[in-house]
Amino acid sequence: MESKLVLYNTLTRRKEVFEPLTPGRVGMYVCGPTVYGDPHLGHARPAVTFDLMFRYLKSCGYKVRYVRNITDVGHLEHDADEGEDKIAKKARLEQLEPMEVAHYYTERYHRAMDALNVETPSIEPYASGHIIEQIEFVKKILADGFAYESNGSVYFDVEKYNAKYNYGRLSGRNLDDIIANTRELDGQGDKRHSYDFALWKKASPEHIMRWPSPWGEGFPGWHMECSAMSTRYLGERFDIHGGGMDLMFPHHECEIAQSTAALGHDSARYWVHNNMITINGQKMGKSLGNFITLEELFTGSHKLLAQAYSPMTIRFFVLQAQYRSTLDFSNEALQAAEKGLDRLMKGVESLGKVKPAETSTVDPAELENRCRAAMDDDLNSPMAISALFDWVRIINQLVDGQQSITAADLEELKATVYRYTFDILGLRDEKAAGAASGRDYVTPLVEMLLDERLKARAAKDWAASDRIRDGLAAAIGDRRPGRAARSRYPCQRPQGRQRLGTGISGKREDPDPGRNCRRRARTVGAGAPAGVPLWRDGLVQYAGRVPAPVPEVPVCRNQGIVG
Repeated sequence: MESKLVLYNTLTRRKEVFEPLTPGRVGMYVCGPTVYGDPHLGHARPAVTFDLMFRYLKSCGYKVRYVRNITDVGHLEHDADEGEDKIAKKARLEQLEPMEVAHYYTERYHRAMDALNVETPSIEPYASGHIIEQIEFVKKILADGFAYESNGSVYFDVEKYNAKYNYGRLSGRNLDDIIANTRELDGQGDKRHSYDFALWKKASPEHIMRWPSPWGEGFPGWHMECSAMSTRYLGERFDIHGGGMDLMFPHHECEIAQSTAALGHDSARYWVHNNMITINGQKMGKSLGNFITLEELFTGSHKLLAQAYSPMTIRFFVLQAQYRSTLDFSNEALQAAEKGLDRLMKGVESLGKVKPAETSTVDPAELENRCRAAMDDDLNSPMAISALFDWVRIINQLVDGQQSITAADLEELKATVYRYTFDILGLRDEKAAGAASGRDYVTPLVEMLLDERLKARAAKDWAASDRIRDGLAAAIGDRRPGRAARSRYPCQRPQGRQRLGTGISGKREDPDPGRNCRRRARTVGAGAPAGVPLWRDGLVQYAGRVPAPVPEVPVCRNQGIVG
């Protein structure tokens, strides 16, 4: 298959024409999240970036195997070889099992990705599910002499590896410089040198997550999982390895060293890194404590946010910048993305109003050529969006009769616009999708707002509580003073409530609303959409004074059942 796609290869520091190892097939591995907290805006960028790559490769006709891992063991604090496992620490603080923490935050991550319209990868392996493969990989490295055992742990011998290969090729670091800038301290542990890194760590007595190995009970080093799982599912050689720029060193550098030591050659041909999302010029991340979770963005509940932003606004915000450029957070930038997305969706909607004519004064092929050229140039999504915006103006001219287009050209134009807007950029018309499916997009967002307000009040953060209240009142209309809050409406009980908190997606409603109902109903917001049910801790609320028509069922009155 002839390809014109050009990708920037971090390993060679230049743009290269993408040529897969196997014609027509692509193997792609991307580092996924360490699941010990809620997904934040920083997680959105690599997720959207490599979702864009996944979508575009498929649109070009490739059969893609996309592997994105879940790190649920071995990632120690500060990305180091010493300290507490991030997930184990969270489990200790919350008095839970580590796998309970990992499962809960993995589910939260998946819901956030669904909201962002990120497609699920072909395979999503867990580090804890591939301990055997990681142990076997460590054995290979030991057998080839590039690692050493020390007091039940196994460390990679960077100096010995560098004598044969080149440690630092990806990040551009020189081992001599690393040594010069590293202090060798007495009692530094079991390593021969401070720049050596762990392949397998001996578990201390208090360490919960541990597995038997030839070297004693322990757990794999953080870098080992990616070498083992990428080889397991993509083979010893594959096409693309992706991740955030912050992973380039030490994680990806160590991964290259491990794989080369074990296999005798490089594994990935193209190393692709997205740049970071910054806040006030500093990387946004959990370890720095300056992050904004995706749920907070969707609800507007963070103190830095002027309002709530929809999932598609966040996706559009990410796509407006080329993935290798820095993207700085600000309310102004998000609001501009919101307006831009609305303009694009209105343009797409206006396509349905265009009347075909006998002749065309426009050429739809021009849009296809521009978008294709932009995407082939290292996934330059902002240039593709710019081309779509130019054609939104042309679409408006077609609607107004200033331009004309034949029926055949109109179908071609629609196909091109839909393909790039929805299939490749992965955007979604949230208003149209909600109306067409009958799905309520308002309720889950209001639920999350109310939940965040309860948390703020419990923490005595009155400013945040008032800000959420005022935002909710502005969005759905405030209740007039003096009006009764109690009303008689059919109760609807959602199913599948989560024990550890509300999810990002909405909850299902009971198909039998009157069954076993012993709860009171009240209304919030006289100006709200009619009949929108809000579940909040055993209380069924309705946004709006007059509910939507419902079937004849028993209703609540003074906590009693009436027919």
